[in-house]
Amino acid sequence: MTRLAAFQRVMGLYADVADFLVVYIEEAHPSDGWVSSDAPYQIPKHRCLEDRLRAAQLMLSEVPGSNVVVDNMDNASNAAYGAYFERLYIVMDEKVVYQGGRGPEGYRISELKNWLEEYRKQLAAPQTRAQGHLQVSG
Repeated sequence: MTRLAAFQRVMGLYADVADFLVVYIEEAHPSDGWVSSDAPYQIPKHRCLEDRLRAAQLMLSEVPGSNVVVDNMDNASNAAYGAYFERLYIVMDEKVVYQGGRGPEGYRISELKNWLEEYRKQLAAPQTRAQGHLQVSG
């Protein structure tokens, strides 16, 4: 949740240059599995899509205003993007232009912020006007 709050702050800072999306994937530390001692919530392993939707709703209640989608039960998005269990991406014109490290160690919101700041500068420079639609995923 701490990282999600930081992500939400970046959303506020760069909403003028990017669309932000959170993809809720399988629970990293389910209460009936490998439990993290600092987990703010006890969420059991998702057994069905409804379980995952309930968990995503709980997360959304903590960071209102976020755009959230939920991975399907075969974890296709998680596998395709190698999130396991958190990762930052920037997608432009359907191509990955930034791939952060795998969390928790490789999850660096500061790298994302730096990338977005450089992109904003490119947009502001008349001679190098950046083109394309930018989407940030966390």
